Amino acid sequence: MSLFADLYVGTSGLQGSQEALNVTAHNITNTDTKGYVRQQVSYGTREYNRISMSQTGVAMKQTGLGVYISEVRQVRDQFVDASFRREEGRRGFYDASYAAIEEIEEVFGELDGANFYESMNNMWTAIEELVKDPSSEVCQSMFVQYAQSFCEASGNVYQDLSDYQDKLNVTVKNDVDRINEIGHKIFELNNSIRPIEAGGVEHANDLKDQRNQLLDELAKLANITYDTDYYGNVLVKLEQHDFVQMNRVNEMAYTVDESGFYSVFWPDSAKFTRAENGDKIYDATTAPVYNFDTPISSAIDTDLGELKSVLLARGDHRANWTDLLNEDDYDDIKESVMMNVMSEFDALVHNVVTAVNDVLASNSELSSNYLVDEDGNPLQLFHRIGCADTSIPEFISGADISDDGAGTTYSRSYKDGFCYVTKAGKELGIYSKNSNGDYLAESGMWFSAANIVVNQDLLQYPTHLGFIKEDGNVDYKTVTMLEDAFNVKKYTLNPTLTNPLSLTEYYANLVGQIANSGNVYKQLKENQDLTVENIEATRQGQIGVSTDEELSNMIRFQNAYNAASRFINVIDECTEHIINTMAR
Repeated sequence: MSLFADLYVGTSGLQGSQEALNVTAHNITNTDTKGYVRQQVSYGTREYNRISMSQTGVAMKQTGLGVYISEVRQVRDQFVDASFRREEGRRGFYDASYAAIEEIEEVFGELDGANFYESMNNMWTAIEELVKDPSSEVCQSMFVQYAQSFCEASGNVYQDLSDYQDKLNVTVKNDVDRINEIGHKIFELNNSIRPIEAGGVEHANDLKDQRNQLLDELAKLANITYDTDYYGNVLVKLEQHDFVQMNRVNEMAYTVDESGFYSVFWPDSAKFTRAENGDKIYDATTAPVYNFDTPISSAIDTDLGELKSVLLARGDHRANWTDLLNEDDYDDIKESVMMNVMSEFDALVHNVVTAVNDVLASNSELSSNYLVDEDGNPLQLFHRIGCADTSIPEFISGADISDDGAGTTYSRSYKDGFCYVTKAGKELGIYSKNSNGDYLAESGMWFSAANIVVNQDLLQYPTHLGFIKEDGNVDYKTVTMLEDAFNVKKYTLNPTLTNPLSLTEYYANLVGQIANSGNVYKQLKENQDLTVENIEATRQGQIGVSTDEELSNMIRFQNAYNAASRFINVIDECTEHIINTMAR
């Protein structure tokens, strides 16, 4: 081979070493860049120049034509990536679940000492004092005042739980928006990467880093699978539905249901009708993103993604004690940590209020006006906000959704023989049919943590309770029945449990249930954090940049560059020597 050909061999070494040095410098520069993946140079040899062929075919006479950079590749392990994203999705699920339990614990005040139980215990203490001296004006006043505190504490707890439900609802919207945003960014990166790598010469590794980082984030939000097609596009399925395709992104959408909560669905698969202006009106129930009938289990990967966990925790409506009427109703809410606690807490409040009012009503004497209000009805300690009317208002009697003419929307729904009426999305009343077929308000079913107040007359004049009968005798019987109402064991936390509880035991069991759930979710979260950290450590051992290793590579490639340079100098000297010798 000629000396001039050898110059090209040396030049290829210079070029290869220079490219390797550039890649090494790029790695060092991005050592602390989030999502950056270490790049590695792969050398290849150019075709050999065959001078002659041995008859034995063993030792062919060939000369090399140098080296070239065959690939600048990312150092990744697809299996580790897939494992990380699956476990990251599981961590997102349990992070959201544990956050909901933490919020519930904070609402009930069990962590800082200021709790609902104090108000309930004060009310019980007031009843015990009444038992000692029912005629005492001080004891009667204390009983009414503590009942007022109980109403306020109950309302505050239920409102705080409702506020957190609303916060979770906003999180649903934000997660859906972010998922769609990520989908479009992946689609745009596909379109940017494809033309760069189409010629098989360049590699868009930095853009691939961005795409992989988006896949990591998307995996935390929802259950995803993905694949790379022939053209280099990453195609993503989200919850087994085509999400990022080669030519489009199938966005996830949300709509506001009757409860005011967001429902998520796939518009490309949902049935729809056309409005007068031509806009599509989707039926979200025909293409829901999630099937919550499937049990939550790591074995079948149904516990993946923050969005699913938030939807489960939030539930689909404001739960109350009516969700515990039977096991079928309870089955609809038991997977939701918020709805489960809200319904059981509301049942406690409902039972306390109903028990007290029932005792007073059962001992009232209309003939002597004992424990009777100014309207001639049995005296009640607790009233329900807005329950003056005992029948469904005329303007909503004939329609499931109607208007009162003042712009207020009312709706009706039916369950277990009762009619539930809401006003502007909030519960107005619960009604049942009488013998004439008319819906009348259920007095015992009115009471909920969201709508109870103390009788204003008793609040101003607690002595109207009296507890002294017409004959002048002190009414020990009624106050003893009040005491018994708190001690009788006839309540259960939910329809699936059979252990009877008193009202005081009920709250302790409710708090214990919350604590147990909190411990379970905390353990799951901590275990999942450890799993993800271990996988990430393994992954970073592959994709992370080690400055020591890169500096070692830099020295190696610099030496290779110097060697190629010296080789060229030798060829140059040989060429010069031959030319000068021949000139003589």
